[in-house]
Amino acid sequence: MSFPFNFFLAAFAGAFLTTLLALPLCRLWCQRVNLVDDPGHRKIHHTPVPLAGGLAVLAGLLLPLAIGAVLLKSGTSGLAQTEPLAHGLERRGLELGAIALGAIAMVVLGVLDDKHELKPLPKFIGQLFIAALVAVACKRITLFVPSVTFSYAVTILWVLTVVNAFNFMDNMNGLCAGLGAIGAWQFAVIAAADGEYLVATMAFLMCGALLGFLPWNFPQARAFLGDAGSHLVGYLLAVLAILPHFYSKQNPRPLAVLSPLLVLAVPLADLAWVVVQRTLAGKPFYIGDTNHLSHRLVRAGLSPTRAVLIIWLAAAAIGSLAWWL
Repeated sequence: MSFPFNFFLAAFAGAFLTTLLALPLCRLWCQRVNLVDDPGHRKIHHTPVPLAGGLAVLAGLLLPLAIGAVLLKSGTSGLAQTEPLAHGLERRGLELGAIALGAIAMVVLGVLDDKHELKPLPKFIGQLFIAALVAVACKRITLFVPSVTFSYAVTILWVLTVVNAFNFMDNMNGLCAGLGAIGAWQFAVIAAADGEYLVATMAFLMCGALLGFLPWNFPQARAFLGDAGSHLVGYLLAVLAILPHFYSKQNPRPLAVLSPLLVLAVPLADLAWVVVQRTLAGKPFYIGDTNHLSHRLVRAGLSPTRAVLIIWLAAAAIGSLAWWL
């Protein structure tokens, strides 16, 4: 099978441009319906900022994905080397549809939280329902344990963990979106190298969409991801970590199953740190504070922009180790 470079490039560029151009429309709509982040405690901005990022990134994912699927199905993509992708779409079309439905549901849940500040329990129930959808419709994590019940439980737990890790990490301009783009790029490279072309295409779509959002969010923010965007980023990365065949009988690489932990090491470590700190302090782990890695770097004397750049660099360096597993 030949390598579909052109399709990967088209997916990346299509997602980038769609998100970049959709942002002004999403900002305008958010301002009209008052879907904005107001200044307040633990906030560094002084005027309301539209929570438009999640909607624009979702558009950047779904529109090119839909166009690409139609072109592949009809055989009129105009791009060479698309046979592996057409085969993957035929084989995993229902799975892809379930993932897209879960992405839309995560954004809807996030918009409701952005607008109405949902209480933790209904927000968790929504996350749990979507994670269960992924476990039912998609490939599940097994960790070499021959138990269906275990695979469902660990898959749901994984999705919930990564979603909330990125939700917690969305605390400085560019931080969550940049980490998401880095993670998506690394999953794309890993999947493409292993011949997982459909998974790689999804990852390139996500990377392009997030990079299309970043000029609106970093270093100065004219739009935020909001809970809609951070939920979407965490959800998609959790799914991208599940879909590839890191281990198989044809490719027996037990250590390769650790690849997602390396790619997502920074947000997962930050989540673990703040949960432990809040628990030891006798506080609910879901109540925000300023003990995240980004906050500690700023307290150490770095500007917010430099703190974010250092965290991006750390994520890229640690995640690149996954390429050798």
